[in-house]
Amino acid sequence: MPQNGAGWCPADQGRTPPEGSGSGARRAVRPLLADADTLLAAARAVPADHDRALDAVRSVLDPLVDSLVGRELDTIPVARLRDVTEGRLRITAFEQAGFRTVGAVRTRSRYELRRLPGVGAQTTDQALAAAEQLAHAVRDTVAVRLDADAPDPATGALVVALHRLVEAGPDARRAREAALRLIGRLAEPVASAAPARGRLRPLFLGREARGRVAAAVETVRSVLAEAEEQRLPLLFGQVCVDLLRADEPEAAAWVDFELRSAEYYGLLAELSGTGPDREAAEGFLPSAIADRVRGLRLDDTLLRVSLRGYQSFGARFALAQKRVVLGDEMGLGKTVQAIAALAHLAAGGENRFLVVCPASVLVNWTREIRARSALGVLPVHGPDRNEAFGEWLRSGGVALTTFDGLHALPDAEAAGVRPAMLVVDEAHYVKNPGTRRARAVAGWADRAEHVLFLTGTPMENRVAEFRSLIRLLRPEPAPSVGTAHGAAGSPAFRRAVAPAYLRRNQEDVLPELPALVRADEWVEFSEEDLRAYRAAVDDGHFMRMRRAAYAVPEASAKLARLRELVAEAAGNGHKVVVFSYFREVLATVRAALGDEVFGPVAGNVAAGRRQELVDAFGAARGHAVLLSQIQAGGTGLNMQAASVVILCEPQIKPTLEHQAVARAHRMGQIRGVQVHRLLTADSVDQRMMTLLARKDRAFDAYARRSDLAEAVPEAVDVSDGALARLIVEEEQLRLGRL
Repeated sequence: MPQNGAGWCPADQGRTPPEGSGSGARRAVRPLLADADTLLAAARAVPADHDRALDAVRSVLDPLVDSLVGRELDTIPVARLRDVTEGRLRITAFEQAGFRTVGAVRTRSRYELRRLPGVGAQTTDQALAAAEQLAHAVRDTVAVRLDADAPDPATGALVVALHRLVEAGPDARRAREAALRLIGRLAEPVASAAPARGRLRPLFLGREARGRVAAAVETVRSVLAEAEEQRLPLLFGQVCVDLLRADEPEAAAWVDFELRSAEYYGLLAELSGTGPDREAAEGFLPSAIADRVRGLRLDDTLLRVSLRGYQSFGARFALAQKRVVLGDEMGLGKTVQAIAALAHLAAGGENRFLVVCPASVLVNWTREIRARSALGVLPVHGPDRNEAFGEWLRSGGVALTTFDGLHALPDAEAAGVRPAMLVVDEAHYVKNPGTRRARAVAGWADRAEHVLFLTGTPMENRVAEFRSLIRLLRPEPAPSVGTAHGAAGSPAFRRAVAPAYLRRNQEDVLPELPALVRADEWVEFSEEDLRAYRAAVDDGHFMRMRRAAYAVPEASAKLARLRELVAEAAGNGHKVVVFSYFREVLATVRAALGDEVFGPVAGNVAAGRRQELVDAFGAARGHAVLLSQIQAGGTGLNMQAASVVILCEPQIKPTLEHQAVARAHRMGQIRGVQVHRLLTADSVDQRMMTLLARKDRAFDAYARRSDLAEAVPEAVDVSDGALARLIVEEEQLRLGRL
């Protein structure tokens, strides 16, 4: 039996541990077991509260899915019942009775069908069984669509029910899993330690029984200490609070849906079982590779966002295969998959990671890592990059640098460090192995255990580029990939490169298309941009401040990012609409992209000519770019041929931006729409975003959906003049302090 103080004996009852005896790990037994009771109660509340939230969703979702299934069955000829039964079912009697569809048979009772002439008990049972079999097959293909522009009571109730789970976030699932594990480990020892709760009962136990009780107490002590270390009491309490919140007003829930529709649809697919085809979600990988990837459990402890199924698979592919290209189509979240892989390694004890990206997305990466994970991030860029690099070597975290900045740093061998993972965004930048940037990346790739290249351009059409990239990752399969694989089409190419390449397309993994996906693209001023911006601030010229990021086109960080987005869209065959408030900015964009663009659709262009430009843009084969002044193209014109929208700057009136996006994301759109808003950090853009975000979201929801808001945007928007004056004053004050 353990010694007094190290375990339990009757004399321990009610004793306060001697000062300096250690900690709560040696505390008196009865308070210890009381704490265990409290923690068990909290743990049992988590799955119960989670189940109630899930049931609330299913109570609304199931009738919606049943309705969709019924509609689909009403379009399937009754003759299909014979096919399902392999010809055994005689359907003549049903046809003669006027039954035209499978749905008409399925909705009748057994009694009603048996009353039909020529239909007996066996035929009735066969017909209903066949109809139900078809209904199950159809259920796997239907998807509930959530339309914020045309809500109805059923989908409104569904969005409200989903909101609670979305608000709880990934912590709800983590808490549930942790609670069930804790219950499994703690419930039995607490029950076995019950004799230790009394003062007299332990005296009647034999030596062996006292030993069992003492062992149970020590197990409880150990589990409680581990739970404290993992902060489980706090996690359980917070999740229960989130799951028990009162329902959000429907309008506010719809606004939240528009802001993060991907999370709503991810939950919806999970709960309805109507997610994408598994082979498509796994990039049609060979079964041996897919099985290995599935077998890896992703540790998302350090993530702050829920992953879609295909995103989780992408992160696990990078981890299981170690040195790969993730080539998902734009809009599918390659960045968050990379962050998930980094977070998994960090949760396992790794502490140094390196991300290399174009300068135009450095700020975006910083914000994404901070928003979506608990990882430390350190930009290694600019004049202080050597000091930042030294800090990374000492303290670890995620170092972010640019292609140009990487070669200026000590190489991996000289630095004496092996990053747990190297991530290279826009990896096609290093397709030429002879360039300085490619050599710098190759040096770090040789030292890193995991290497993840990200590119949204389809490699099937760029086999030579792919071979160059793959040589940096794993030279052995590169020679086996020939141009014939690309010519043979995507399946042949993907089979050849499966160990190192994963690509999924939107239509394969997002069954809810068309969806609206918004991305804020943050960049930093170049030195030339900053000079132009400071001059505009000094002059107190608000409009010039807004377009200063384009004042020097050859040095413009925003323009560089815009070119990258257009190039990626071109690689995927997407049409693009570029909106700006300023004709001058559109002229700069046109000069940067060349003459192969349509427009601009602007205020000085006659209405008939505007429509001609939009029609020509829509009729163009494949990729095309349309330029439009946001005031001129934001209303009245239908641009649903576009699936990518780029906003050159934020707008003073939110409704102006909403209406512009609605030109592409509207009835008739058959693809998901990606909206990229170009923003400059520490500038008028950031001030505008902060000030506009202060508006009450619920009021904005009601107002923006009213007829008044559609007809008179000024009725709900802030005053242009007041906002401009406030921002100019704040920026003059801020820059005056620098």
